[in-house]
Amino acid sequence: MRLIPYLNFDGKCGEAFDFYAAALGGTIVARMTYGESPICDEMPADSQDRIMHCQLEAAGTTLMGADGPPPHGGSTTCINVDVDSVEDAERIFSALADGGQVQMPIEETFWAHRWGVLTDRFGKPWMVNFLKPCPE
Repeated sequence: MRLIPYLNFDGKCGEAFDFYAAALGGTIVARMTYGESPICDEMPADSQDRIMHCQLEAAGTTLMGADGPPPHGGSTTCINVDVDSVEDAERIFSALADGGQVQMPIEETFWAHRWGVLTDRFGKPWMVNFLKPCPE
C-alpha cells in the first residue's frame, strides 16, 4: 500500500506538474486529458483540454493530480490509497467510509480494478485505487 497526495486544480494541473517536475527533478510518467480519455464523448467541450490525471515520480515518491471539479467535498487535496488487490481496496474503502460519507462508491473504472472516493468521519477526503496497468 502507498499513500499518495492527490492535488486538484482548476485548469492549471499541466502547468503545475511541469513546474513540480522541474523543481523536484522528477519525471511525469502519466498525463491524460479528458479529451484523450475513453469518456471523452461524455465530457463537456470546454473540458477536453483539461487534465483528467497526471502522475509525477520524483526521488522514489509519487504525486498525482487533475483539473477539477474536486469530487472530494470541495477540497483541493486528498490522499490516494494505492493498493495491490480488489480485496484490499474494498476492505480499506469500507473501513475509511465507516461514519463518513461516500461520494463515489468503490467500483471498476477504465483505469482501475477498483476506485472510490469518500470523506472520512473527520472530514478528510480519500480515494482508494487498485490501478490497472497503464497502456503503453
